[in-house]
Amino acid sequence: MKDLKAIYQATTLEIAEQNLCHFEKKWGDVYPISVRSWRKNWNDLSTYFAYNHDLRKIIYTTNTIEGFNRQVRKATKTRQMFKTKTSLEKVLYLAIGNITRKWDKPVYNWAKILGQLEAFFPGKIEKYLR
Repeated sequence: MKDLKAIYQATTLEIAEQNLCHFEKKWGDVYPISVRSWRKNWNDLSTYFAYNHDLRKIIYTTNTIEGFNRQVRKATKTRQMFKTKTSLEKVLYLAIGNITRKWDKPVYNWAKILGQLEAFFPGKIEKYLR
């Protein structure tokens, strides 16, 4: 995972390509299908680097569904079993309350990110801001 992060968290396309080569050399024999997939789709994947760092960070770190599921699993995995359905529901209710409380925080540099989205997708963003 560390080597994959080095690819998509790279500051420039050139560094990402170098990190992809490193990933291929290190993991190509162990995970040939994954490496082939990255290479085959690199032209599409690398368009990601056309966006600035703040927008890229939102793209690679904000997978709300996966994050939500991970936090729910974290809340329930420490218990071997629940005696009743109600006990599970209570734990989930409290966990969901804690998870969603964080969703009200503003996105760092949102005005800048919104401007870049409008530049990349003119006329398509404004209708969603009403």
